[in-house]
Amino acid sequence: MGKSYERGLATRRKVLGDEWVDRALASATPFNADFQKMITTYCWDGIWNREGLAHRTRRMLVLAMTAALGRWEEYRLHVRAALASGDLDQDDLKEVLMQTAIYCGVPAANTGFKEAREVIAELAADGKPAKAAKPAKGAGKRGKAKRR
Repeated sequence: MGKSYERGLATRRKVLGDEWVDRALASATPFNADFQKMITTYCWDGIWNREGLAHRTRRMLVLAMTAALGRWEEYRLHVRAALASGDLDQDDLKEVLMQTAIYCGVPAANTGFKEAREVIAELAADGKPAKAAKPAKGAGKRGKAKRR
């Protein structure tokens, strides 16, 4: 299908996992096959493989944007993939949702936390627990945030 498609497919597999990608490709029909080719080429190669942002940063952006848009199926997919791969941990996800609350609204972040808790529980039930979040230090106290 071309080099861009092959690069995009490799990135799609790295980000979402083989199982998800295999299911998506297996469900392709004459009706949606062009769409699968387009997102693999343009999204997964043309955007995800651009220089300038690391995949980790792109993952966090996708989580914030899908939460803001209320695209909970896509959000859950990316939460699961990020936590299962170890690219993000629960603390990273928490920080994305805290930022989302301020810029996109508390209801979006509230649902984001709920959806993420469900995914975290599903991963644990599948024997693939996500790295746990650290307990909040000085809850209720004002202090300087740590910079990474």
